[in-house]
Amino acid sequence: MAVEKVDFSLKETSPNIGSDRVFGGEKLTSSFDLVEKMEFLFVRIVRARELPLKAVNGIIDPYVEIKIGNYNATTKYFEKKPDFEWNQVFAFGQDRLQATTMEITVRDKELIIGDNMIGKITVALHEVPLCLPPDSPLASQWYKLEDKNGFTLRKGELMLAMWYSTQADRVFTDAWHSDSAIVSGESLLNTRSKAYLSPRLWYLRVNVIQAQDLVPGSKDRNPQVYVKAVVGDVILRTRVSPDKNVNPQWNEDLMFVVAEPFFDSLIVTVEDRLENNTVRCLGKCVIRLSNVERRLLPLPADPLWYTLEDIVFEDGMEKEVNFFGKLNMCVNLDGGYHVFDESVHNGSDYRPTAKMLWTAMIGVLELGIINASGLQPIKLRDGRETTDAYCLAKYGPKWVKTRTVVDSFDPKWNEQYSWDVYDSYTMLTIGVFDDCHLHGGDAVGDRKDPSLEK
Repeated sequence: MAVEKVDFSLKETSPNIGSDRVFGGEKLTSSFDLVEKMEFLFVRIVRARELPLKAVNGIIDPYVEIKIGNYNATTKYFEKKPDFEWNQVFAFGQDRLQATTMEITVRDKELIIGDNMIGKITVALHEVPLCLPPDSPLASQWYKLEDKNGFTLRKGELMLAMWYSTQADRVFTDAWHSDSAIVSGESLLNTRSKAYLSPRLWYLRVNVIQAQDLVPGSKDRNPQVYVKAVVGDVILRTRVSPDKNVNPQWNEDLMFVVAEPFFDSLIVTVEDRLENNTVRCLGKCVIRLSNVERRLLPLPADPLWYTLEDIVFEDGMEKEVNFFGKLNMCVNLDGGYHVFDESVHNGSDYRPTAKMLWTAMIGVLELGIINASGLQPIKLRDGRETTDAYCLAKYGPKWVKTRTVVDSFDPKWNEQYSWDVYDSYTMLTIGVFDDCHLHGGDAVGDRKDPSLEK
């Protein structure tokens, strides 16, 4: 059977974007004018009060269930708490709603025998108001609960809000989405849109000059002294000094790449290489990176003398500090260069680390991620092929991730992002990935999401 060839050439599309723009006049600025408008029914479940008790022990563990046609969504539940406050938002795609009413039910999780319904609210969907940005989300209000026959209960109220809006609504990003209904628990966090900032990287320059007054283990041999520098998991060493005495010299440069915020320390150890291929520590010093001088210009740093010491512990407590000479070094954080964390050929940022050296911004890059079509199946779920796709875009230090559209080969995201641009000779990288972390478990904890296209 011949394999069907896939056409990867650029194709012209005609998305329905910019329909709300007003030409030749003033309009409110929209941050979603490069994508198609998507309409959602938003339901915010806030809290409950005076719920009637059905359990024999007088304690209930309530949760709220929202049912619209074939869609079911539930809040978290409380275990033996006097106050019931959820403050969760649910978003249902309006184009997929097949029902005319919505049923919001408060249930008791621990009530196993009989009906666990505490009370419910039934809402006709055509009565839900429209509330579009830049208006704030609709304020919540109290609704009295009814029994299964539609009669109002004497006690029990639920505070909630419901409104129609678009993906531009401020609660959209953190809401539960109906297109990820099969995902539950902590895996829901993986389906949401996110923006990341890469940490600012610096070059840490260490110029090891000389040491004085070292205390070798034996006076009967010439010491083979070198310096070891450690930052995090990175270890660098100088050569063995040609001076076989207690005042060795190196004048050697070591360079690390370190990231803000500076929680790590630079640990410098002077070591003597013995004849049996073992090492003896002659002393060390610890320098906190947060205390290291930051330099913007390529000028030589002033050398400083650092005391070499060795801390003796006894029963886990510091007993004494022994001093073993001094070490002369130039240590500084160099912010005059750009530290690459991506391919040079696809570089999206060439600015130096220090903000004071940046050139002026030349514009703003706006990206509308609309949809994808014809994605390939990546895995099996319930015996059938499927894909849970999201889109990732990177420019400069900013990464953005769209929400994950579950179980679709033609996902629609319609999300818009922007970046500040300082150099036109840079590259924007966009990729589509399959989310393999939706169902938790240790088996997928360290797995990378496979790339679909880039």
